[in-house]
Amino acid sequence: MRLSEVNSGITKHRKTRRLGRGNGTGQGKTSGRGQDGQKSRAGSSRHPGKVGEDLPMVRRLPKRGFFNRYALTVIAVNVGDLSALYEAGEEITPETLKAKGIVKKVHDEIKILADGEVDKALKVSAHRFSASAKEKITAAGGSVTVLAPKRTPKQRVADLAQNKK
Repeated sequence: MRLSEVNSGITKHRKTRRLGRGNGTGQGKTSGRGQDGQKSRAGSSRHPGKVGEDLPMVRRLPKRGFFNRYALTVIAVNVGDLSALYEAGEEITPETLKAKGIVKKVHDEIKILADGEVDKALKVSAHRFSASAKEKITAAGGSVTVLAPKRTPKQRVADLAQNKK
């Protein structure tokens, strides 16, 4: 390969093929679409779900998993993150977590997990705590407050039913 030949054969602004302009052009008669059939017609396109046989692709693939619309959305926050972002004696609530940008998604409950180290006394209020997270917070001289859930399961189902109307 020679450096002078690297760009040879590359045309930036190539003219579009003028199909169906006579047999002398090499693209006359059937315009490169072959003989008869579905793909030779104007506006022909196949359904993306069809594979060429009777059974569609959607029914060939197995169903995997499920989505429980009644389930709670629980956001996990690690103790190490709290220790890094808050000062000693500071109170941590779902509102302060949202204000600091730790919790960004819409959620039903917040759970505190024990990943990381706590070296400050923190007052943590959340809906759920892992057992080891409680131990770490209290061992550092902090306090743990378990909040009541926003909605009971019956209220969540009622809210979903009301939103459908």
